[in-house]
Amino acid sequence: MSLSSFSPLCLILLAIALSCHPGMAQNASGNGSWTSSSQQGSPDGNINPTRTTVSHAGSPDRDTDKASLERLGPDGRYIPYLDTEKESVRISDTTVRTIERTFGRDADGRRTLVQERQEEIRTLKDGAKQVTRTLSNPDGDGKLQVVQREVEESKPISPGVVVTNMILMMPDVNGRFSAAVRTEGREVRSNDGTIESKKKTLITDGTGGWKLSEVRETSSKPADGNVRTREERVSRPDGDGKLAEVERTVTGESQDSSGEKHATIETYSTNVPGVAGGNGLQLVQRETTVQRASPAGKSTVRQVEQARPGGVGEGLQLTQEAIDIVRPNTSGTADQTRTILTTDSNGRLGQVWVVTGKTGDPAAITVDTKAPAKPATK
Repeated sequence: MSLSSFSPLCLILLAIALSCHPGMAQNASGNGSWTSSSQQGSPDGNINPTRTTVSHAGSPDRDTDKASLERLGPDGRYIPYLDTEKESVRISDTTVRTIERTFGRDADGRRTLVQERQEEIRTLKDGAKQVTRTLSNPDGDGKLQVVQREVEESKPISPGVVVTNMILMMPDVNGRFSAAVRTEGREVRSNDGTIESKKKTLITDGTGGWKLSEVRETSSKPADGNVRTREERVSRPDGDGKLAEVERTVTGESQDSSGEKHATIETYSTNVPGVAGGNGLQLVQRETTVQRASPAGKSTVRQVEQARPGGVGEGLQLTQEAIDIVRPNTSGTADQTRTILTTDSNGRLGQVWVVTGKTGDPAAITVDTKAPAKPATK
């Protein structure tokens, strides 16, 4: 049994539910324990309802996070379907190890391990860092076998300049590991807040050599006032082996005097759905997010606009909207609601998925209503 054995929809639903709990993504988050629970379902009843429970227990040297997904059974009762457990342990002042395990259920309802991820982060001298990651799946006898190993090393080479190299190793038919992918990265941070980075990805050619697969360049810089912009460019070799830009993502983030946050992400690509290549970069998606906070709670509205397949030059059409609302209550927890809407063939928005629940996660409960600090006048 592997993760591919589970319904893709259930894996997506678990990811959606966990995205409502910021604490699940944090390691070594310190003391404190909390639990959250939510129920997911479609208003029209076309999708089988699910239920998710998330818990966190933290201490200075150990953090444990658990999440379980249940689905409604034929008898009207919820039955366990998928579980994840993640534990981060500070082994020493320089080393943190994280193990994440995913469990499914067999035909008899017994919990079985379907995947294990391990990550060990070591902080070396002079700010250098080494990260080792392994991915293991059970074999036919249920014994874990490493199917992927990754080693990443980063180190500063001068003030504001960090280089990061990674090697991804995969087993061959005989079980011997060899390098399959490697990346070479460089990041430069300037005194004015600008961050420039470049990462090359190379893949093995099968004969001991390497060939360039992709170059990814990013530039992030503060603009006027409370605006920050980020641009990412992706280039790949064309049919003649020459690098050509195939995708560009432009992000703008701002915060107004009331504390309201705005973000816009525009994606340009040479791969336009329903259109043959050769038209250059085209705007294919725009994602806008607005976050508002008040003493009564906080809300996030995210809209996605996409190009219609084959509709070059027609502009973008609204395809999805997600609304998140968090309201702290008097019991020290918060009520959460996430509503996902998509457009029908006539362009009308309609609810397709609703998540409701309660959380004790401090990261979700805390409401920041402070306006951004004004820049100093010269």
